[in-house]
Amino acid sequence: MDGVLTDDEAELFASWFHALSDPTRIRILNLLSTTGEEIGVGAIVDTLRLRQSTASHHLKVLHGVGFLCRRRHGTAVLYRVNANCLERFPSAADMVMGRLRVDAGPQSPGWIPTTA
Repeated sequence: MDGVLTDDEAELFASWFHALSDPTRIRILNLLSTTGEEIGVGAIVDTLRLRQSTASHHLKVLHGVGFLCRRRHGTAVLYRVNANCLERFPSAADMVMGRLRVDAGPQSPGWIPTTA
């Protein structure tokens, strides 16, 4: 049937929605989105009043699905929103709801980082 997601597409989209299913991850993504800058883990911990281990766990999840980019700066790790995700995530929601069909085959989009 036209418009029905493949198993691979459904699996990929489920990973994205799962990453957004936690309020702490939503807060982290919101903080990084609204500042528009790279932010270190320490600043995220201080601003959102999180434990460092909690922040690190959630940052790892968000980075793993491609919502965040990270880079090392000395001993610090800086995070920022992956700008491409802002453009592509709404399309994923539309595809799940059957309002949009992309003819590209089921694959992980190029905006998901492949290196740590």
